[in-house]
Amino acid sequence: MIFREKRTGWRVWALVVLLVAGCGKQEESYQPVFSTRGVGDPEEYVIGIHPLHNPKRLIEVYGPVVDRLNAAIPQAHFRLEASRNYEEFEKKLFGRRFDFAMPNSYETVRSLKHGYHVFAKMGDDDLFRGIILVRRDSGIRQVSDLKGKKVSYPALTALAATMMPQYYLHTHGLDVNRDIVNVYVGSQESSIMNVLRGHVAAGATWTVPWNIFQKEQPRQAAQLEVKWRTDTLPNNGWVVRNDVQPILAEKVSKVLVGLSATPEGKAMLKKIGVSRFEYATSQTYKPVEQYLKVFSETVRHVEY
Repeated sequence: MIFREKRTGWRVWALVVLLVAGCGKQEESYQPVFSTRGVGDPEEYVIGIHPLHNPKRLIEVYGPVVDRLNAAIPQAHFRLEASRNYEEFEKKLFGRRFDFAMPNSYETVRSLKHGYHVFAKMGDDDLFRGIILVRRDSGIRQVSDLKGKKVSYPALTALAATMMPQYYLHTHGLDVNRDIVNVYVGSQESSIMNVLRGHVAAGATWTVPWNIFQKEQPRQAAQLEVKWRTDTLPNNGWVVRNDVQPILAEKVSKVLVGLSATPEGKAMLKKIGVSRFEYATSQTYKPVEQYLKVFSETVRHVEY
């Protein structure tokens, strides 16, 4: 079964990954499979994952999941497309470039106004919280100690790693627009490394990249401590564009949710940093929409 009208002519698709310097140790890299497809081949569907990692690592982590989709759903061909940063990812998402995407929870809410709907999500909502790191030798003991200092974040639109920490600081007595210098450094890894290297007094990220950093860089991680943690919200969503046939979205959701049922799938999820994917709907993200409303009214304006 072909889910959308096929185009004629030969195609050669190549996935271009921008190599961005990462902070993790060297490991065997996932190698994307390049394909030449022609008349009669399945229609291609582009999958976008928001910049949880730099593009190279993102391909290594999520490439095997896309391979599993291609093996399980031969009627379609899925291609993973990385983005250099949050801005580029959001431009593609809101421009409806992606057929399927896994945005962060803030981008999930915004995508609903651009013709997407939620069909699944990351599990382990207890992991979806912001954390604020400091060096153990920093002398920082309370939130007020950050006054006049720099704080790093991945991006303006990172929910768990930026907005939630900023809201935490706001509710603990800091005017985040005046009392501190906010530095947006482009990635989770970079926010952590800015603290480690002493470029900022504190850095915000969220649980999953911090857990990975602790595992891969234990000596460096030992120089840091989690000083504050935020509350939780629903984890990152999986969305599908509204012109993709529902039967295909259903097949994709079954593959994603089914990963936790096999040893190979569990290994993929472990590399991602969660125990499972799970079914969800757009209603799942109502608490996020309410949180964004409060954040926008009290901390700084955001679209939602």
